[in-house]
Amino acid sequence: MSASAPAARKKRVVLLGATGSIGENTLRVLAAHRDKLELVGIAARANWEKLAAIARQFDVRHVGVFDDAAFRAARANAGAFPAGTSFVGGLAGLTELAALPAADIVLVAVVGTTGLDPALAALAAGKDLALASKEILVLAGKFVMAEAKKRGAKLLPVDSEHNAVFQCLEGHPQAGVRRIVLTASGGAFRDWPVEKLAHVTPADALKHPNWAMGPKITVDSATLANKGLELIEAQWLFGLKPAQCTAVLHPQSIVHCLVEFTDGAMLAQLSPPSMTFPIQHALLHPERAPGVDSALDFTRLLGLEFRPVDEGRFPMLRLAKETMAAGGVAPAIYNAANEVAVAAFLAGKIPFLAIPRVVEHSLGTIRNFEPTDLPAVLTIDAETRRLASAHLATLSL
Repeated sequence: MSASAPAARKKRVVLLGATGSIGENTLRVLAAHRDKLELVGIAARANWEKLAAIARQFDVRHVGVFDDAAFRAARANAGAFPAGTSFVGGLAGLTELAALPAADIVLVAVVGTTGLDPALAALAAGKDLALASKEILVLAGKFVMAEAKKRGAKLLPVDSEHNAVFQCLEGHPQAGVRRIVLTASGGAFRDWPVEKLAHVTPADALKHPNWAMGPKITVDSATLANKGLELIEAQWLFGLKPAQCTAVLHPQSIVHCLVEFTDGAMLAQLSPPSMTFPIQHALLHPERAPGVDSALDFTRLLGLEFRPVDEGRFPMLRLAKETMAAGGVAPAIYNAANEVAVAAFLAGKIPFLAIPRVVEHSLGTIRNFEPTDLPAVLTIDAETRRLASAHLATLSL
């Protein structure tokens, strides 16, 4: 009798952004596939109590906390974590955790551009990168993709739309792709009369019809800035020209992308609106395994609707397309101005319709150029935030 084959080694995962919505869904995937995946490092901005619970559940000994006060609190309460836990703090700590020697793959799911340094550190250390923070490629796609190529590391998209494109493109030569079409739910105000948009509140904007997400991305869904950022990200991920990237409204959030080939044929990827599907695909790739959530049920009535995007109603998508065509640091300006404007809206400082005005003002004021290094992009990011913050005073409620 021949000896049985040795069990395959588990894929070891570092999760940055463990306490957010992406993090929570990732933990569900990890819990369902403990035979295939092992969580070896976790980080969050400030919620150390939740990190402690995760560390105990998955026996994680490497913990990062971005916020300084929360980092000190976590260390002061080390007894809440498994014995022997190693703590790192701040951006340097997250960057150190991303290069953890024990890790095989790093999932970056922190909000905004905070994940840029950790993402680059993971790639420099030869780790595969599962990317949920689209702002990283929007800000520095040129440099992130160059680092991935240099290190021979895989960059696996976690956004539902990009993961869908990734699945549809596998096995197809890039020369045969005519365009990709990302789907957008349309967010909380998709069916609202235009005249009502001047009076929406942050609470209104956070009522997404299909997805459970964090506040910033939920507002971005309502403005379609999220789709604009995704188009810019797709350009880098898949080596496409701006004209090859477009979007369509799809209220059901079941079809996550369409890929059109040069012969006119299209492939689509379908799954229910749960982030466990793209997360699992990215973490287990190229393997498939039973899903965490139920698949689509075709014994029930299922309607799929598609609508063209009215860019007059959604100016953030128009601005994103103009940004893609401009290239250079324009995407970084778009992203930074949007982050400032969304934060101001959520704080009740500006009206909803002022968000695209802040972004357009920033794009029209700051000189665009082709950056030769990452510090140049980071300088523009900081300059945009200062300019946009100053401009808010002219748009206050």
